[in-house]
Amino acid sequence: MQHYCYNWIQDWCEENGWSDPFLRERREYWAFPPNAVMPLPIPSRALRLIKSQRGLSPDERKWCLGAIGFTAIATLSSYLFQSPMPIVAAFAFCAMIVAQMEIED
Repeated sequence: MQHYCYNWIQDWCEENGWSDPFLRERREYWAFPPNAVMPLPIPSRALRLIKSQRGLSPDERKWCLGAIGFTAIATLSSYLFQSPMPIVAAFAFCAMIVAQMEIED
């Protein structure tokens, strides 16, 4: 799950003088600081600031809407079939999504 939109990172880099941002190993954004010849990871403080200003990324929104839809279908199925198993499956699915939405520093 992508926690940041690439355009957000690119905008931050342009504002702060960093250049050529790229994604390394799926969760680390790197770029060249001003007047540097070696890329460095974008500071975690900057990433937290970007996240607090922009909110959920498009990928996170998609997964949240999927969880809501799955829960609605599971609720209806649980009522129609008079079984708690669809609700249990929806709970497990939502728990996995919430765990993936946790941002690791």
